[in-house]
Amino acid sequence: MDIDKIQNQLRLFASERDWEQFHSPKNLSMALAGEAGELIEHFQWISEDASYKLSETKLQEVSEEIADVQIYLLRLADILKVDLESAIQEKILLNAKKYPADKVRGSNKKYTEY
Repeated sequence: MDIDKIQNQLRLFASERDWEQFHSPKNLSMALAGEAGELIEHFQWISEDASYKLSETKLQEVSEEIADVQIYLLRLADILKVDLESAIQEKILLNAKKYPADKVRGSNKKYTEY
């Protein structure tokens, strides 16, 4: 994924519609949460097994919600000038320290519980 290219597309999309005025960190984070909620709705009340076996139609709907979540996340990072690639790499390293494989393998406990 070319993050810079997509963020440029999103900037242009917002600019062409004069939407920058609405794209504050507060509004974007709220929109992100809303879209995450819409994604969750597709899995609410179905079994874990069924969540792996979505129909083509349902998978397309889920795909669109995933895209919406990613779009708002990329827009928020852009507005806040967060280098997503660096932030992700730093978080992976932090998680590796919090959750050393030899201590947490097969466990779903939080790092403060082991």
